[in-house]
Amino acid sequence: MRENKVAPSYAAAELQARGHRASHDFVKAADGARSAADMALDDGDSTGWWNMTFLQAENLLDAGDFSACALLARSLSEASLAAGSPQHRARALILMAKSLQGEGLLEDAAAAAASAVGIVHDEADMEVDVHARQALIAALGESGKLDEAWEECLTLASRISDDMDDQLAGKAYWVIGNVAFLCDRVEEGLHHHELAAETFSPSRNLDLWAKFNKASAAMRLAADVSDAATLRCIERAELATDIVGGSEEDILLLRLIRAHWTLLSGDAGAALALLEEISGHADKLPPQTAGEVFLLSARAHAAAGDQQAAKKSLFEATERFDQAGAHQRAQQARALLASETDPEAEP
Repeated sequence: MRENKVAPSYAAAELQARGHRASHDFVKAADGARSAADMALDDGDSTGWWNMTFLQAENLLDAGDFSACALLARSLSEASLAAGSPQHRARALILMAKSLQGEGLLEDAAAAAASAVGIVHDEADMEVDVHARQALIAALGESGKLDEAWEECLTLASRISDDMDDQLAGKAYWVIGNVAFLCDRVEEGLHHHELAAETFSPSRNLDLWAKFNKASAAMRLAADVSDAATLRCIERAELATDIVGGSEEDILLLRLIRAHWTLLSGDAGAALALLEEISGHADKLPPQTAGEVFLLSARAHAAAGDQQAAKKSLFEATERFDQAGAHQRAQQARALLASETDPEAEP
């Protein structure tokens, strides 16, 4: 049991960490959580140590320090507290899956998420199980294992009910829509993203609203859906991010989406200007995302009539996708590079 003289310091460190997180200063939040975890460890409080280390890892994930997050998440999944608590182990594995996906280690991410699926069986822990399935679907979808991802989507869809929290249901609709887009089920993708939009509320969680609109716009554009609804998604994401703030990765992704919109609108020159700025920071993005930057650059160069630059960008895209283990995407880029196909026609 924690002594009284230690409790105020621990409580202050936890409060400070959560305050920094609320302000989106994730680096300081991670430092504060680490301090609280150290205090709990010194006091023999294993539960406090686990909770604050988990908070530290969450903030490292949001700060883009995926490697450090993955190491912490692994240690949490193997801790004695997780051994005795399926919920704790599942939460740690989900966090590990997300961080591995951020590193571009998609197969490892899928394996971690798959380990979290089905660990909890209590109906009260349904949220944890849904998050595990979402993490698995995201990793499978991004690595190109679309048939497996879609099967998982069907299972996840069966878990959605009227009793489910709106925000949780919205996240489920969101990830199902993502995979539908990837499977060329465009109408189903639009339908599920519309369902997600109906459940999310900017007044309840503006940060989530920003992330959803950003992701929905990216999926719509990848399916060549560049209608007014897509533009509204982009504008909502940009406005919400301006208000709540965002990481460097968030800002770069928004610029990538805006560049994609600009290219589809017929202004290859303006799109290239945005893409050149983004590619200068490509090493700060997950490799599969960087691959998408260079693939879109190839399309923009081709549209501008510079085939040599297009080929150079395709080569870079192939290397990034290979690095991420996104083999299907790498194969698509490699096929374009090896042929006379115009990258502007890339599906």
